[in-house]
Amino acid sequence: MCPSANALPTAEGAIQLAMEHLPITIHGARVLIIGFGRVGRITAQRFAALGARVTVAARKYEQLAWAQAMGFGGQQLEHLVGWLCGYDLVVNTVPALVLGRGELEDLKPDCLILDLASKPGGVDLSAAGDLGLTVVWALSLPGKVAPVTAGAAIKSTIYNMLRELGR
Repeated sequence: MCPSANALPTAEGAIQLAMEHLPITIHGARVLIIGFGRVGRITAQRFAALGARVTVAARKYEQLAWAQAMGFGGQQLEHLVGWLCGYDLVVNTVPALVLGRGELEDLKPDCLILDLASKPGGVDLSAAGDLGLTVVWALSLPGKVAPVTAGAAIKSTIYNMLRELGR
């Protein structure tokens, strides 16, 4: 397994959380994935496979080009304010504040926010609370939803690092 193997259980865990918290099906839901690195990419693919209408917000043009080539909508990360009102689910993968008060005010009151990012996270939790939005900060998701798979990925990563160091 490669180090990005934990992206798979993270994406599957995100789907599980969305199914537990959304009052609608994934199929037909409007989903925004913020960030298009290893976790964002696999998460977007998995939600799309279930019939979600997926849009990706990313900083780099190359990431947006890949997202669009894969059939997803695309939007510059810097231009979120003003166009977030149509989403049923927002999934953040960026470990930096990307959903501040301004962005959160644009969301529908029943929009679910899943923050998959490691600390410090990407959502202003205080502002989200003030606005009555539901945020699930899903730290350590691979170990929670697939501990055996996550452990195998960590083991493989450690062995590969040691091998690269000649040990």
